[in-house]
Order: sequence, then C-alpha cells, then structure tokens
Amino acid sequence: MSLPPALQGRDIVCVGFADWETDLWTNQHHLMSRLAAGNRVLFVESLGLRRPQLAGRDLRRIARRLRTGLQPPRQLDGLHVLSPLVLPLHGNAAAEALNARLLPALVSRAARGLGMRRPVLWSYVPQAELLLDALDPSLVVYHCVDDISAHERIDTASFRAAEARFAGRADLVLASAPELVRRMRELSDNVLEAPNVADTALFSGALDHGPGHPVDPALEQLPRPRLVFTGAISAVKLDIELLAGLARARRDWTIALVGPVGLGDPRTDVSALAAEPNVHLLGRRDYEQLPGVLRGADAGLIPYVRSALTDSIFPMKVYEYLAAGLPVVSTPLPALEGVREVRVAADLEGFRGALEAELAADSPQRRAERSRAAEAHSWDARLREIAAAIEALGGRS
Repeated sequence: MSLPPALQGRDIVCVGFADWETDLWTNQHHLMSRLAAGNRVLFVESLGLRRPQLAGRDLRRIARRLRTGLQPPRQLDGLHVLSPLVLPLHGNAAAEALNARLLPALVSRAARGLGMRRPVLWSYVPQAELLLDALDPSLVVYHCVDDISAHERIDTASFRAAEARFAGRADLVLASAPELVRRMRELSDNVLEAPNVADTALFSGALDHGPGHPVDPALEQLPRPRLVFTGAISAVKLDIELLAGLARARRDWTIALVGPVGLGDPRTDVSALAAEPNVHLLGRRDYEQLPGVLRGADAGLIPYVRSALTDSIFPMKVYEYLAAGLPVVSTPLPALEGVREVRVAADLEGFRGALEAELAADSPQRRAERSRAAEAHSWDARLREIAAAIEALGGRS
C-alpha cells in the first residue's frame, strides 16, 4: 500500500493498550504495522491498566515484563517495540508517582536512541500524558477504540480523569464508535469518527474457491451450515448463554468459535459451550489464515452481551465478515445501527430467526455484493481520512 504524504517520513511513538506479540491483533497492531512502512515507529507496550489476576496469562505477562522492563526496544514486524517497566496499580498514589518517573525516562531514552526528535505521540490510552513533557511531541493523537474505563478491573475514576486531560491536549482525537465520539466531543474540539475497518483485499479472498484456495482443515470437517465467530472468546464480551441456547435450539447447525479463550478475561469459563455437541472451539488462527476459515463459513456471528463496554465497541470483524461475503447476524450493538448489511437480533428467538432468514436468502450474488460494499471500509481508506484530518491541522501537524 502507498501511504498518504501526511503519513510518511515521520517519527511516531505509539502507546498501546496491549502487547505487540499477542494472540489477537487489534486496531493498534494493524495501523502501526502499516504506518511502519513509511515511518519510524516506536511501539510502547501495554502499561498494565487492568488489575492483574493470579492466572496463567497475567502471570506470564508480569514475568516477561520484569525480564524486559529495562531493556532497549527490540525490532519486530518493521517497527521498534518497547516493554517499559511500570507498576499495574493505577489509582495507587505511590505506584503512580513511580510510574510518572519511570515511563518518561524509559520512553524518552528509547526514542533518543532511535534518533527521534519531537515525534508524533499517538496513544490508545490517556496515560500517555506522562510523556508530553519528556517527548515534546510535534503532534498528539488520542486514538480511542474502546471504553477501557468500563472494564471491571480498571480504576474508572483515574482513567476518566486522565482521559479528560489527555484528550483536551490532543491535536486530533480518533473515536471508533458513536458513544465514544459523543464523549470525546465533550473533551476535544477536533474529533474524527473512525470506525474499525478491515484488510478488505485479504478477506475478499474468501470468495475464491478451488485449487490453491483451501478451507480451514478443522472447519472443513464439520457439518454445514457452519456459523462462525472469530475473535477473543472472552466472557466480558461474548454472550455465552445465547450461543449455548442457539446450539440447543438448532442441533443441525454447527457453531465454530475461532480464537483464543480468555484473552482480556482470564476467568472466562467455556464449559457451557464445550458441553454442546454442535459447538466447536477451534483455537486461534494467524490473521492471514482467517480468510480460509471464512471461506468455509455460512454466516458470521457477533453475539456480544450488552454492557457499557460493548456499547462503545465497533467490532473489527464486521467488515472482515462482510468482505468475505458472509451474511452477518449481531446482537444490537449501538455502533452497528448504520451498517445496513448486518442483521440485528436482541434475543435467542430473534437471533435464530435472523440466521434462518439470512441462510435461506444467501447466494453467490449476495456474497459478491456484500464484499463490494465492504471495499469502502479498508485500511487504505481509513489512512486517507486520517491524513486529511492531519493536513487540516496546518501548523499544528
């Protein structure tokens, strides 16, 4: 891809809310990997916003951070990744005072080592406010893709206070869902609504069949129709009761869940799903393997629970499914109200009926139409919009 001129030749320090090497790439990974093609990017890994649990995934992350927390950045996927040593005890005055000294020192040292001077500060979390004085950024972008403060293990008060300060100082705020846009416009006068998009060229490949275009082997063994969910299998987002009820209501349907279990919520219990004979937990796939999964699917599922967290989510899988040509059925997430190609249902009976109707009406022609409509929601299109917003800043960019 060719980056717009406003997004070329820059030094970018990005503060993420996840680690770079993770089971599931999100907006921050996709966007920064693309920006790294024409810019020098330093990605600062998660600052440990959630209260950690004494569970395997969290303990492994803590152990790794203790090993790498004072080391210089490492090169991965065309960019530089820093794992700063910080204490995940937000809301604790002593820990915050220590982090306020550690984080700027470690990040500014890494930036100087890479030859960065007055970089763009592009952050997915407001705690990057600690870096404003140390980096003296030429441009500040706050990229709000989730209501992180709604997570039950986040100190909501301190997070919202930091967000108000950081968004107020940002030159540009990007918000991915209507509820986030509304909130951000109370904090900033320059907010761009930027719903999550997809690698539409990659996922449109799911329409190709025949030699050289295989279906995921594990999925291909399962009976049709196959209803597929891709993404984190996490109880804070996924409506497990709805899925189990759907499996019981239609034993002739196969429900395949493709993704890591417990990412974002290590306490996730999938025993109710595993107990259903027509529900299959297929595990994670690399991103490039997902079109092969969707090639063998008959519909894409977005069965999210309704909560303050999910009310502020625009799932990245929406345009992945649609680019692959699939009919899509979702619970009524506010962010999807304007997406005509997504069928919405609020309860088990409605969800089953919506799927029955979509499966009956599906055809190769409808799949091609969905995929063409999704083309407008590509990363190339999103980068052009962001570049235009930066150019409009004039002297501030």
